[in-house]
Amino acid sequence: RGRRSVRHARRTPPRASDAPPSPSRPSAVASTDMSTTRALQLHSAPTSAPTAALFRRADRSRSLLAATATRRRARKAASAMTTTVAMAAASGGPERETLRFLTARECVDMRTAHGTPTYVYDAATLKAQAAKALDFPNAFGLTVRYAMKASPNAAILKIFRNAGLKIDASSGHEVRRAVRAGFDHADCSLSTQEFPEFFEELVKKGLKVNACSLSQLEAFGAAFPGAEIGLRFNPGLGSGGTGKTNVGGPSSSFGIWHELLPEARAICEKHGLKVVRIHTHIGSGSDPAVWQKTSGMSLDLCREFPTVETLNLGGGYKVGRMAYEKSTDLAVVGAPVKALFEAFAKETGRELRLEIEPGTFLLANSCAIVCTVQDKVTTGAASDGGHVFLKLDAGMTEVLRPSLYAAQHPLVTVSAATGKEPEGTEKYVVVGHCCESGDLMTPGPDDAEEIAERAMGEVERGDLLVVEGAGAYCAGMSGKNYNSFPEAPEVMRTAEGTFHVIRKKQSLEQIMANEVELPDDAC
Repeated sequence: RGRRSVRHARRTPPRASDAPPSPSRPSAVASTDMSTTRALQLHSAPTSAPTAALFRRADRSRSLLAATATRRRARKAASAMTTTVAMAAASGGPERETLRFLTARECVDMRTAHGTPTYVYDAATLKAQAAKALDFPNAFGLTVRYAMKASPNAAILKIFRNAGLKIDASSGHEVRRAVRAGFDHADCSLSTQEFPEFFEELVKKGLKVNACSLSQLEAFGAAFPGAEIGLRFNPGLGSGGTGKTNVGGPSSSFGIWHELLPEARAICEKHGLKVVRIHTHIGSGSDPAVWQKTSGMSLDLCREFPTVETLNLGGGYKVGRMAYEKSTDLAVVGAPVKALFEAFAKETGRELRLEIEPGTFLLANSCAIVCTVQDKVTTGAASDGGHVFLKLDAGMTEVLRPSLYAAQHPLVTVSAATGKEPEGTEKYVVVGHCCESGDLMTPGPDDAEEIAERAMGEVERGDLLVVEGAGAYCAGMSGKNYNSFPEAPEVMRTAEGTFHVIRKKQSLEQIMANEVELPDDAC
């Protein structure tokens, strides 16, 4: 009965070229994957004459492309190793994943206290990641803005406000939500696809705006002539963990296309606007080398506006959720960017402040979803192409990322009887509770339509399964209320080990609260 969208591919191993980086490989190979290669090939755009001066580093782009191609050939040369690693990825890595901050007994207690599924955040991890972000190398000052779309719960906002972070908002509604959580309007910066109708009210209270299109810039200028404004540009280059998280280059609608800089300048001059910020963001899970390249291109944009005081380089720092995945070291990726700012200051006499907007970096590994294995079914022997399926009481209604772009999340089983991780290991396909064949928790690497098995502790109906790495873009980006399932509760684990409910479980009445009955004579 469920909608059919998943391709059966148990016997088809992941392509060697698509394998995740092996921990044993040189870091240069591990730092650039196929998605980066595609991003560089597809999202680099030629520069027109009016803005040719902005891209004096074009030769370096070609060098970067060449280096990426070399890395790709290196991966193919190690095909045997690559295939092994890719197959391990499809089954959860070479070893079973383990719990991060919760103990197995705490998972059992969580179900007793709050039911399942339940999101559990770790305050200690949130604070530690905030401290790392605030240590990002900078030359002349740093502002760290939390990309609150990653998870907008007020408790998380409060923790980051106390840590000294500001807000990157993606809608006017997020601005209002941040203000309710204790932030000032002046603490918030808005970069949005949809300019809110009430933006004038927010700006008058201190909101900072980055115009992301010429029409937004025109609307802002008409409402606030002579005011300060930020400009978000699409620099012509993008990179993301997948094509769906790439927000730069000609295939992306985010930001003002770099070749339209003269038009943007003309609108600013028309309304007497003072450009004080330049903003660029190329994608989530972006390759560090591409991110550094874009930083230099963004400084070239700053040269075109002498009044710019701040350069915002966005976020998108890659975070490894699975054991085999690599994470971006902010100290390493930030050092050459700091040097670029210093060189810019030496050349121009302008000391620019740096802004960054991490979301995934702060949240990814700070949350786990405690679920129940509510059913266990088989489709026959493995030799005949069958699988053993674990059906959870959670799914795309709690974590949409695997269905949306084949995101890989660590899955850890817990015995309800012993309160421990099981000793025996089995391979399972894990699916969600929605009547949707795409509600798959174990997609193949880089392909949301492939079914992959995972090696994990042997479990039965009634045991627990914990989805790790569920802090960013899970509770805040779920298939809410699909099949009329209610929103799951959210709980915060403090540094002292106590637990506080930060969002109650939704009721059916709350799901239906905004429905308006149709009169009988209209039916």
